Amino acid sequence: MADSGPKLSVAGRADRDAVIGLWRDCALTRPWNDPVADFAAAIGNPTSDILLLAEGDTPIATVMVGFDGHRGWVYYLAVHPGHRRRGLGGRMMKAAEAWLRERGSPKIQLMVRSDNADVIAFYEALGLERQDVVTLGRRLDHETGA
Repeated sequence: MADSGPKLSVAGRADRDAVIGLWRDCALTRPWNDPVADFAAAIGNPTSDILLLAEGDTPIATVMVGFDGHRGWVYYLAVHPGHRRRGLGGRMMKAAEAWLRERGSPKIQLMVRSDNADVIAFYEALGLERQDVVTLGRRLDHETGA
């Protein structure tokens, strides 16, 4: 029987190093976000997963997805640079949307840096729309005291 192409699954602990390597290859990691902690939090939480697309044992795409009870969130959509322009990013977003629908999420959201025009165009081509919101935040992991 012929191989039917890349296989979609949910990442597990054994996939950690390969998935983080893919995120690094795709320039998704940032010094202020620990990818090891992000991976562990996603797979160790019943309201989130990391969906993994692999050729054999090699991850070629991922998406982190979670449902907070109000809306679905997407992070770490990654397609290996050598596998881009094959529809894999769209495939991963469809998988993320299916995961969220299964959990009753009425909405999907994600954040993209405002100067990342190529990625914004990618998501808009998939039918996502800019939202009229401002994202505010503060780090809690570096605070000391009240």
